Amino acid sequence: SLKLSAMYITLGIAFSGFIYWSMGGEPMAQYLTAFIVEKTLAMDNIFVIALIFSFFAIPREYQHRVLFWGILGVIVLRGIMIGLGATIVENYHWVLYLFAAFLIFTGVKMLFASDQPHDMADNKMLAWLRRRMRVTDELHGHAFMVKKPDPKTGKLVRWATPLLLALIVIEVADLVFAVDSVPAVFTITTDPYLVYTSNIFAILGLRALYFALAAILHRFAYLKYALSILLIFIG
Repeated sequence: SLKLSAMYITLGIAFSGFIYWSMGGEPMAQYLTAFIVEKTLAMDNIFVIALIFSFFAIPREYQHRVLFWGILGVIVLRGIMIGLGATIVENYHWVLYLFAAFLIFTGVKMLFASDQPHDMADNKMLAWLRRRMRVTDELHGHAFMVKKPDPKTGKLVRWATPLLLALIVIEVADLVFAVDSVPAVFTITTDPYLVYTSNIFAILGLRALYFALAAILHRFAYLKYALSILLIFIG
């Protein structure tokens, strides 16, 4: 996992050479800054992913499948958000000041937030999903959906497994994190190409980084303060 994570980071940094060759020195500096910022902010995603896997009791051998599809979904969702953000910034440039104010507010809020871990059992979105989906109590291997008899009718119907719930919650969690990270990159550069590529190269190695750091996450005692200072500084 460490070797794979190092490979993804090397690819992300190496891509700056292509940016320099095709666009020049200033865009390369903007790309590298955005890449480092996105990679740093992705650390928070790792904590939440670990919390989600722990809550759903997803064994390590099934986590790879969830993260594979989760990261593919993130790439698509980030693309949509960056496209919308680029359109808004191009037509209403003053919105960058709102992004800046939001980043400062988020950073200050994070700085003074409680250190108590979040309780996934009280998650409203999870409760909403359980009310609208048939969910099995146990895992069924790598399957996201299985066919089981309906207790009321006896007919075979599709049931979601906890693996699918974990995937959905991870996707939604990334959307929440994107509300911070996408404005952060737009305050560095407004070029959609640089924003998207820096995001994608930072996200591609997220799975490898998670497995590399999962065993030592409890040691990152000051990460919250580092991320909050970073957000305030960028703002």
